[in-house]
Amino acid sequence: MFTFLHKFASPQYFYSWSASWQKWASIIAALLMSVGLYYSLLNSPADYQQGETVRIMYVHVPAAWLSMFGYMVMASAAIVTLIWRIKVAEIMIAQCAVIGASFTALALITGMLWGKPMWGAYWVWDARLTSELVLLFLYFGVIALSGAFDDERAGARAAAILTLVGIVNIPIIHYSVEWWNTLHQGPTVSKFDSPSAPPSMLVPLLVMALAFKAYFFAVLFKRARAELLLRERNTSWVKALLKETV
Repeated sequence: MFTFLHKFASPQYFYSWSASWQKWASIIAALLMSVGLYYSLLNSPADYQQGETVRIMYVHVPAAWLSMFGYMVMASAAIVTLIWRIKVAEIMIAQCAVIGASFTALALITGMLWGKPMWGAYWVWDARLTSELVLLFLYFGVIALSGAFDDERAGARAAAILTLVGIVNIPIIHYSVEWWNTLHQGPTVSKFDSPSAPPSMLVPLLVMALAFKAYFFAVLFKRARAELLLRERNTSWVKALLKETV
């Protein structure tokens, strides 16, 4: 494990192996997204209560899942940053925050559009919605802290601390529909023994969720590689790389 971390700590090594990971994540995301959109929009049935508006679920639910998944990836990078102070992990915090904030905003917007015909209002101060909004503010806070210091590494450490403090919000989001009376529907997929969604809806939903995760990693690696080149622009390996590409 420590040998891997030692290699991972090398910006040049990360830049080298992440190229193929970015490529394959992009390909997998494109394939899964194509299949998922086809089955969710054209092949899955309309809901007997919600009608065609239920199709918002195929974007809203994967985006909400990814908003929490992205935060856990960011928290993992925060732990590595504070313990081992690895530069690549520091970069990952800021890039996860940008992508995570985007998917959290997407989850909130699609949730508002889905909630209007069901609840009669775009927004209610529901436990699930409110805790998801808090998650968006946490992402914004991490983004702000990452760029608030002249010393980029000091900003990364401050952002890492905020990330770990905010991790308490993740179980609150997940269990909010069970802990409090809420307008938001309960879990539909996590009950694997008896999921409330039929297979014709559940399968496209899971395909879309995997597509979103693959897209997350494709964008994460792309942004991290670009930021790494910017920070390492004065090093010999980046100068050599630029000479090769010219």
